[in-house]
Amino acid sequence: MSRAAEPAPPEPPAYDLIWVGRGIALVAAVLLVLYPILSDDLYYQNMIIFSLVFAIAASGLSIITGLAGYVSLGQGAFIGLGGYTVGVLATRHPDTNVWLWMPLAGVTAGLVALILGFVALRARGPSFVIITVAFLFLVQVIAINLPSLTGGTAGLSLPIPTWDPDIANWPFYYTLVGILALQLLLTWWIRRTKLGTGLVAIREDETKAATIGINLPVEKMIAFVASSVLVGVAGGVYGYYLTFIDPRGMFNILLSVETMLALLVGGKATLWGPVLGAFIVEPLNEIANNDLGGGNTKLLIFGGLLVLIVLFLPQGVLPAIESLLSWSRTRGKAGLVGARIGTAGSLASLTGRLSLVERDPAVERPPLLEVTDLRKAFGGLKAVDGASLVVPEGSITGLIGPNGSGKTTLFNLIDRTIHADGGEIRLAGERIDGLSSWARAHRGLGRTYQITRLFREMTVLENVVAAQRSFSWGQLGRIAVSGPEARAAEELLEYVGMRAFRDQKASALSYGQQKLVELAQVLMLDPRLILLDEPAGGINPVLIGRMSEMIRELNSYGKTFLIVEHNMPFVLGLCDPVHVLGRGRTMASGTPAEIQQDPAVVDAYLGDDFVLEAADVADEPQEATK
Repeated sequence: MSRAAEPAPPEPPAYDLIWVGRGIALVAAVLLVLYPILSDDLYYQNMIIFSLVFAIAASGLSIITGLAGYVSLGQGAFIGLGGYTVGVLATRHPDTNVWLWMPLAGVTAGLVALILGFVALRARGPSFVIITVAFLFLVQVIAINLPSLTGGTAGLSLPIPTWDPDIANWPFYYTLVGILALQLLLTWWIRRTKLGTGLVAIREDETKAATIGINLPVEKMIAFVASSVLVGVAGGVYGYYLTFIDPRGMFNILLSVETMLALLVGGKATLWGPVLGAFIVEPLNEIANNDLGGGNTKLLIFGGLLVLIVLFLPQGVLPAIESLLSWSRTRGKAGLVGARIGTAGSLASLTGRLSLVERDPAVERPPLLEVTDLRKAFGGLKAVDGASLVVPEGSITGLIGPNGSGKTTLFNLIDRTIHADGGEIRLAGERIDGLSSWARAHRGLGRTYQITRLFREMTVLENVVAAQRSFSWGQLGRIAVSGPEARAAEELLEYVGMRAFRDQKASALSYGQQKLVELAQVLMLDPRLILLDEPAGGINPVLIGRMSEMIRELNSYGKTFLIVEHNMPFVLGLCDPVHVLGRGRTMASGTPAEIQQDPAVVDAYLGDDFVLEAADVADEPQEATK
């Protein structure tokens, strides 16, 4: 007699794991706060103080490196700038309480980051890393060669603390704990705002981020300054704790290396990862220096640790634990098992932002987009060679042509994914060809891509809320993952049938699902003109029909479309007017019927077979009535 299979044990809810993590963090925080009271061992207090400094520096670095993706090896410079700010002021004003200079250490670090950002943030990748390393050595050289201010190689001696020797480390210890709490609060807040989702979008795809309204220079600059201010304050406390500072110690590149290593060990773009990493790296540093002779042994330990992290834990310890727990919770099954695209919602839920538009077909519609003599060449190849077209307001305009005719390049020029060599682009009468991508998005231009370009490591909801309809300081500070912004994004996801996937990463979606999410992302901009690059490409016929229905419905609510598509029944059944591009030029424009009868278009693109097939389809209703 066979035994009935026992039901599988229920999966622990994801929120249970979150609360377990929060509980561990709370216990660790309580132990950290109580340690000086529970133990008077100055050696371990000293180790924790150094760990706190690196935790603050790594947490700050997580904003510009973890969120925005700009790898900086100059973070140690802001520790040194903070230390020297306090050191110089304390020696020049010996009668003033040293603690009063700590906020100025943060101001100095922030101002220097602002100035450096104007230069460094124009670069990316290895160039940015090199600039930050050069900056670190530059401030070291300046400090060495300004002995009247910094003491040069002789350094500066700060006033000796005057409080009770029994609590000698307490003021430094608890001040650094407070600064770390502020740094973590700042990082947590940034990640939840439109600024934070914008920074992650920049990390994932900077060009795409610009096309959904993210102001790249401003947001990167804010991140760079935010990553340095509290680090400068911590550097001031660190300098006062040492009571002696010199350029080679305060601007030592090993400070930056240890900070970066702490970030990599714990986990980039995580809240607690930099703290965990700092409390792993700094004790190893102390052990290497005190028990293993330092020097080459220390370099071997840190180098080996870095190799192990890169090879086996490239995301860091905390993300690896999170992935393991997630795998255990789902028993190795993908989180999307059993999930289906929902039934398309109704625009009725969006009536607060959209309203039906009644149009008189007898009234000529004004142009919304005007492209005149647009040109772009790649070396000797003229991808777009004097193209001109008009998209009437309220229309669904098609743009067709053979492969290589310049359609996608034309889209790239309209939204400034690439810069045009010449010509004019006007949106609602305003010339926009001199504007940035994000400025064009703020004026009502939205765009999808032939091959979807979602931010793969962000969730579906985060992808949608990342879009920024306008630029303002208030807009950047809005909470994105909850509240009105999240509700608006969920309404759009409901409309395209993807609300059930809101918490899944975009990388887990199918191609058709990504198309729907990208449409919702563009709609978050509330654009006047939507450029759709092959919306029916690579998806199943049912989804093609749904896409067509959504375009028609959105058009009835005032949205204007310019569509590039190779699916001729889709285009000719949906679009009017239609423009035909050939060799970078507009070779024909007109209604679908006129385009199908144009000899030049038939010869260059449609072909006689398509004309015969279209004629047969047109005759079918007539034969049915006989």
